Amino acid sequence: MEYVIIGNGIAGTCAAEAIREVDPDGHIRMFGDENTLPYSRPMISMLLDGSVPPEKLAIRSEGFYEHLGIDPVLGSRISAIDVDNRRVEIEDNSQIFSYDRLLIATGADAKPVDAVGRDLGNIFCMRTRDHVLQMLDVLPQVRNPLVLGGGLVGFKAAYGLLKRGLKPTMLITSGYPLSMQLDETAGKMALDELLDRGLNVRTGISVQSFEGNLTVKSALLSDGTVQPCDLVIAGKGVSPALSFLPGEQIATNAGIIVNHHMETGTAGIFAAGDVAESVDIARKDRWINAIWPEAAEQGRVAGMNMAGRAVAYRGSLGRNVMRIFGLDLMTLGAVNPGAGSEYEVITRNDHRRKTYRKLVFRDEFLAGAILINQMEQGGILLSLIRNEIPIIIPKEKLLDPGFNFRQLMRG
Repeated sequence: MEYVIIGNGIAGTCAAEAIREVDPDGHIRMFGDENTLPYSRPMISMLLDGSVPPEKLAIRSEGFYEHLGIDPVLGSRISAIDVDNRRVEIEDNSQIFSYDRLLIATGADAKPVDAVGRDLGNIFCMRTRDHVLQMLDVLPQVRNPLVLGGGLVGFKAAYGLLKRGLKPTMLITSGYPLSMQLDETAGKMALDELLDRGLNVRTGISVQSFEGNLTVKSALLSDGTVQPCDLVIAGKGVSPALSFLPGEQIATNAGIIVNHHMETGTAGIFAAGDVAESVDIARKDRWINAIWPEAAEQGRVAGMNMAGRAVAYRGSLGRNVMRIFGLDLMTLGAVNPGAGSEYEVITRNDHRRKTYRKLVFRDEFLAGAILINQMEQGGILLSLIRNEIPIIIPKEKLLDPGFNFRQLMRG
């Protein structure tokens, strides 16, 4: 059996390991556009803030490929898939490789900044290890860093620069940071915390153009003001890496559509990780939850099925745990249901203690939660959502920090 894996991130890595568990003899060829061992992408923010050196990012040892009998093709991107002839083609030198089973685990690419002058030097996205290493090279000369975007990447970039002794300005198009993970109440709490810690955050504003000679020196903002900047880190979100796909043969929506075996509508072709669109457990709809543990599980399920062992993926579930200075935050599942939807929302907010709890229900099932500074029951709530356990007690009891699983069992 000839296995081809496009992508050597966590999804591709877990898929290769699962294949080898089931099929000790099949040939595995793994492609990666970075010329490195598999590494922890979430930890690159720790490389920026100085808490982790580059060599600590690797998630597998130097002998990983040899030990599993993997043929790595690194530093190259796949430019095309020939579905009819079961072949993939490399971008630079037009080499062609055949496959019997194919996994697409290409992840996502950073969205470019939509502004004039975005090709000037010292304007970076923060998606790979090399992006951060390039930032670190210029950091000693930086005096006015600018961070675009209030999502997880933007926040981590701003935090890393603060730890390096710099005072970045953060521009957020929405009204508060982490708008994809938090609701307005939690987002305003996060914003207040950032402002209280001395971070310059400007909301409801974006960049129209950059100015400079070879490297960026300033940014013209949507309110007509000019912001000095000699380093720009863009955290404007990501898009699944789909550009090389034959769209008429591999069905896509926001990502590559897969079934519960992580297989696409084309037999023998699978997808996993940030590029794959599966069913979200909480939303009961197709969704991409681009988080590390889901990518790992999807890769493992895909690898098992590629090698002939039928394993079902239960579906994805979004969750995040983070600290914003004095705030500990946890988000689970569907936290921002639309107005007039079938969801029921209950909250409890204590401004003095800086605590906030929000629970989202669909009928008798918990579908989402936000916890700020009271996270003790986070694991229980996650289990209730993931395992779709009906809530048979008054729902308000789940807001109680002393709630435990035994209460639910007693009813």
